[in-house]
Amino acid sequence: MFEHLHLLNEDTILGLMAQYRADPAARKVDLGVGVFRDLSGNTPILDCVREAERMVLAEQTTKSYVAAAGRAEFNEAAVDLVLGSARSAIGPARLRVVQAPGGCGALRVGAELLRAASSTTRVLVSDPTWGNHLPLLGGAGLRLETYPYYDVAAHRLRFAAMLERLDLAAPGDVVLLHACCHNPTGADLAPAEWRELTEVLVRRRLLPFVDLAYQGFGDGLDADAFGLRHVAAAVPELLIAVSFSKNLGIYRERLGALILLAESGAAATAAHSHVLQIARGIYSMPPDHGAAIAARIFADARLQNQWHAELTVMRERLHAMRKLLSEALRRATGTREFDFLVDQRGMFSQLGCSKAAVARLREEHHIYMLSNSRMNLAGLMPADAGFVAGSIAAVLGAERAA
Repeated sequence: MFEHLHLLNEDTILGLMAQYRADPAARKVDLGVGVFRDLSGNTPILDCVREAERMVLAEQTTKSYVAAAGRAEFNEAAVDLVLGSARSAIGPARLRVVQAPGGCGALRVGAELLRAASSTTRVLVSDPTWGNHLPLLGGAGLRLETYPYYDVAAHRLRFAAMLERLDLAAPGDVVLLHACCHNPTGADLAPAEWRELTEVLVRRRLLPFVDLAYQGFGDGLDADAFGLRHVAAAVPELLIAVSFSKNLGIYRERLGALILLAESGAAATAAHSHVLQIARGIYSMPPDHGAAIAARIFADARLQNQWHAELTVMRERLHAMRKLLSEALRRATGTREFDFLVDQRGMFSQLGCSKAAVARLREEHHIYMLSNSRMNLAGLMPADAGFVAGSIAAVLGAERAA
């Protein structure tokens, strides 16, 4: 049977990771893979996570399944963290939540729910968007189209074009939105723009599907959730896919949640039953270890304060690297072309250079980023900022002179 299968291309990010590891260069810089790194280049286990994990293991008496929807105390805390005061305004009847294996699991289960609700569901995704959005949603059989979001060459949002496109969408169309720290651009909507967007979503009767993967990495836990909370308070239906990989640093535990807002309590109950059946058919039961750790942190005021402090350190590191690289590029190029880095949020930005330039940076300077010029600022160490900036300036200068 398998002899008829053709060899597929390697995943872009996984392939880039393999190339980086195999590179024998004494000086090399990995700006590709999307994980947070501290100033030692490590993806750390947070102190609050270590302590919560010790407590969980000391008290645990079984490894039996918890529940199809996941750990109840984690689910409740996740909704509080994501929706904040908007939760009480919405009320409990229309809300449901299930734990999922990471943000990817939440996105896929949400996509399968949309497919079950309507076989003709159309999802509009931002141009550009995170590469894995396409297989996660498209693989469920949903029809995908794009809306304008960011001009990579000009380094600016295309907000007017975005609203114009969404104003042409059909009632019932789904709009995939990045809550904060847009991947791959780092360019987020301002509060006033979220308000304008919400008016269009309500007027056109569109269903928002919000991807919240970096809460706390932009401007803070509450500030990063402003947009989705404003949307949640206004629309009749909403899906939110949440990931805790980044802000808790528990990537390998695969901890996520799917939050569902329906027009009525009866609709919420019915949709929830479909979500559980979909999950049963994909992964049966969600993993519990990460949820148990997170629930412990969220329930313990001391651990929660410790988490907030550690999250602040991570966020400030990202801000510092943006400022440092922007200043180094200003010196290296003699222009303010890359000042946009400071205004963006989260781990990612796109340089806006060609695939050929990205290849030259990798092959000649051993600097690794995705072919669309997305770079992870968390992969930058302060000592490498001048080297990276000088390399970028040299490659872009040669390309423009050719």
